[in-house]
Amino acid sequence: MAENDLMDKIVSLCKRRGFIFQSSEIYGGLAGAWDYGPLGVELKRNVKNAWWQSVVHHRDDVMGLDASILMHPTTWKASGHTDNFIDVLIECKGCNKRLRQDHLKNGKCPQCLATVFSEPRNFNLMLKTSIGAMEDSSSVVYLRPETAQGIFVNFANVVDSMHRKLPFGVAQIGKAFRNEITPGNTTFRTREFEQMEIEYFCRPEDAPAKYEEWINARYQWYLDLGMDKTKLKLRKHEQDELAHYAAGCTDVEYEFPFGLSELEGIANRTDYDLKQHAQFSGKDLQYKDPVTNEKFYPYVIEPSGGCDRATLAFLVDAYHEEIVNDATRVVLRFHPKLAPIKVAVLPLLKKNDGIVDLAKKIKHDLQKDIVCVYDDTAAIGKLYRRQDEVGTMFCVTVDVQSLEDQMVTVRDRDTMKQERVAVAQLKRYLLDKLK
Repeated sequence: MAENDLMDKIVSLCKRRGFIFQSSEIYGGLAGAWDYGPLGVELKRNVKNAWWQSVVHHRDDVMGLDASILMHPTTWKASGHTDNFIDVLIECKGCNKRLRQDHLKNGKCPQCLATVFSEPRNFNLMLKTSIGAMEDSSSVVYLRPETAQGIFVNFANVVDSMHRKLPFGVAQIGKAFRNEITPGNTTFRTREFEQMEIEYFCRPEDAPAKYEEWINARYQWYLDLGMDKTKLKLRKHEQDELAHYAAGCTDVEYEFPFGLSELEGIANRTDYDLKQHAQFSGKDLQYKDPVTNEKFYPYVIEPSGGCDRATLAFLVDAYHEEIVNDATRVVLRFHPKLAPIKVAVLPLLKKNDGIVDLAKKIKHDLQKDIVCVYDDTAAIGKLYRRQDEVGTMFCVTVDVQSLEDQMVTVRDRDTMKQERVAVAQLKRYLLDKLK
């Protein structure tokens, strides 16, 4: 299958089955903005929950935070975003398309292959807004371009309130905004997105080892959730790619149909951020060792991933086509933790009141502990295919025999094997399988 054809099929499935919609589509859409449908929002929530469990709930050294999107404008002066958060913008003389200079392909416009462009100019990626009653220079604030700074400006608050000793981390999931010149590849590059970030504070001498630990941990997280290892890569940045303050950076990349692209970056940011905010705020942001009373600026290891990018990668990775009985079966083979729907309860005959009543009773009992749906809108074969397409782990079919023996048929998504299970044991059976 051609790579472009594969991406087209996935985009079509996303709209048809309620994963992802174009934002404001009835008005022609808005470039670089997407809406998550009923199944997409479940998938994305599952990705975030799996991340939070892994980096916060399953560790002893990481806490959570949820910082405000709007921050004092000096925050972005201290971080360097006001002066340096830019892309170089050019305009193609052939098709008048505006694009980033680093997006040229062999010096040619990727749209029309022209080679003549306008003079490059700097374009700041931060989105401005204003607060208060007056719209003047004093009311200008920015929609945050990253979530990291909310953690850095709260460093002293976290230390004082939680009394943690180094090393420790602060994790956050939140919205960020960048005025991308050329958003594209559906939810991969957008102007509004969610980040999953950790700032892990440690002693300077421990930073190299912690950096390597986080690289391995973050790479393994994707594998633990079923991602194809052959499509997942680690790429270490060359020296000339690093930010001036960084001692190292490694990207976790995934082989999308549109090419190998970054999911997450793990950086050793040294002590740059806390020093900058201390300088601009006039506050002492050094860490004081409770045993030795030594004061110093901790180094920071930052694993920073895109929630939307990860969600798209898990969608792409889950997509499979296979031939079953001379027909193409499309199935999303999500890891159980990620599948938007775990169980579908299906009555074999929707006109049989006894079957329908039992099926609905089973569904209502299961939904207390398992995300499940009830569907009687088509023949059973079509219902199976529909659930395969959205990645539902198990289908539970209630038939005439179920009314007599109180047993139902459970169909496995991946193997398509069917097993009769007693209604009384069904929830325990499914919970064990989902683990």
